[in-house]
Amino acid sequence: MTEGIPQTAEQETIGTKEDKEARAAQEAAGVEQTGVSGQAAPRPEYAGTDFANPLRDPRDRRLPRIAGPSGLVIFGVTGDLSRKKLMPAVYDLANRGLLPPGFSLVGFARRDWEDQDFAQVVHDAVREHARTPFREEVWQQLAEGMRFISGDFDDDTAFKQLRSAVEELDASRGTSGNYAFYLSVPPKFFPKVVQQLKKHKLADAPEGSWRRAVIEKPFGHDLDSACELNAIVHDVFDPEQVFRIDHYLGKETVQNLLALRFANQMFEPIWNRSYVDHVQITMAEDIGIGGRAGYYDGIGAARDVIQNHLLQLMALTAMEEPAAFDAASLLTEKLKVLRAVRLPEDLGRHTVRGQYAAAWQGGTKVRGYLEEEGIDQASSTDTYAAIKLQVDNRRWAGVPFYLRTGKRLGRRVTEIAVVFQRAPHSPFDSTATEELGSNAIVIRVQPDEGMTVRFGSKVPGTSMEIRDVTMDFAYGESFTESSPEAYERLILDVLLGDANLFPRHQEVEESWKILDPIEQYWATHGRPAQYASGSWGPAEADEMLARDGRSWRRP
Repeated sequence: MTEGIPQTAEQETIGTKEDKEARAAQEAAGVEQTGVSGQAAPRPEYAGTDFANPLRDPRDRRLPRIAGPSGLVIFGVTGDLSRKKLMPAVYDLANRGLLPPGFSLVGFARRDWEDQDFAQVVHDAVREHARTPFREEVWQQLAEGMRFISGDFDDDTAFKQLRSAVEELDASRGTSGNYAFYLSVPPKFFPKVVQQLKKHKLADAPEGSWRRAVIEKPFGHDLDSACELNAIVHDVFDPEQVFRIDHYLGKETVQNLLALRFANQMFEPIWNRSYVDHVQITMAEDIGIGGRAGYYDGIGAARDVIQNHLLQLMALTAMEEPAAFDAASLLTEKLKVLRAVRLPEDLGRHTVRGQYAAAWQGGTKVRGYLEEEGIDQASSTDTYAAIKLQVDNRRWAGVPFYLRTGKRLGRRVTEIAVVFQRAPHSPFDSTATEELGSNAIVIRVQPDEGMTVRFGSKVPGTSMEIRDVTMDFAYGESFTESSPEAYERLILDVLLGDANLFPRHQEVEESWKILDPIEQYWATHGRPAQYASGSWGPAEADEMLARDGRSWRRP
């Protein structure tokens, strides 16, 4: 009870406030009190009309999108992805007021935990990894809706307990039967989990509710396995209910690529073969495989990154303007790009794979890939991959797209560099422009999100000397609000049913059609080239571009 206010007065104050809120809600819905408890009649001016609440107008951008009644079930909740990304993202969404008050979080794993043990694990993960400040009142409201189910994926008893927990949360938390099932598990368990969801009728939504499946990459290891997995998943969930996570598509800078191209007049007219010389898309990591030998060996850099992340970035860079910013329109344009991709005739000259070797990196002596714990000395798994692709359409004919990714490279960076042709004629002598490179637009996806435009400018002085300069846009400097983590945006989109940023099964299959011939060639031709940890990849990758008269950017 508030100090200094008599209890009766406090109750009257609360009651008055509740009455006002109830009247306001009824007025917004187009009804008014009749004086009879529990009954309401239409207001005369709205009688016989379809009233639309102006506060729910989708064109109103003053309020953020807020998820309706719902819950999230995470399979494999004890893994690193869940601890470092998913659980902190759920808390950050709640902290920003984007989750409903009754939101529920259910964990499923083999640990012998009670609900309070699970809540403590989430608490510790949030304290360590959450982006937003910790607030006790937000945490307490979230913790009330946490449940934990202990069991294996073959355990029918555990799935019966999961169904009971979902039904109990419907009653106690008001989740309205709306649940997303997040499969944060190794890909080999995807079929078993979705089949168990079907067997125990967890995939069947009650009338007026929804059920959705969220699946992490890699989605298959080649075209055949991807098609087989699609068939299994779609036997349980409709294609519109399946959300395949590619966390790169949740990053603000990737979404800004569409805004950059289609909301501005200055870029799109030169975004074509008449002006662009080539495009480089790079995802570099400065770490090794760590303790992921069991997952990584046999998969490799190309399957792990190029098949999903880099081909998605390429599709967004090369696609035509969609008819609308919705999932169907985006899918249509991205598929056109992926289906127009052509591989080089000589894969030996225009693709490169490598493995990092022992070297000094950042002042520390690091092991090579073949010396990592759990890696076979005869392993031919690639930790670096670079490929050249062409897009056979009117916009991009003749413009090469160079995609590269690798571990133990010079620094952690992901960027898209659109490099333009040199000016067709220069009135300056060669000494004036010897330090002038090509103009470029570079979209920095991570870590310092933003964009750089590189162009030539005269150096101050009495002589005519032209040198490259850059004009920089950084998210952290231009906006007062920090960018949310990718998983925040993607989890919220799942709960809202917004599929704009999720690859559909057609995109997954088209991507494998591009990569499979390269993997098959590598499997029968030699071994990966060696490159020193801390470098920017094998010399063969530099030679690949040099044959085309180009060179890799140094991010």
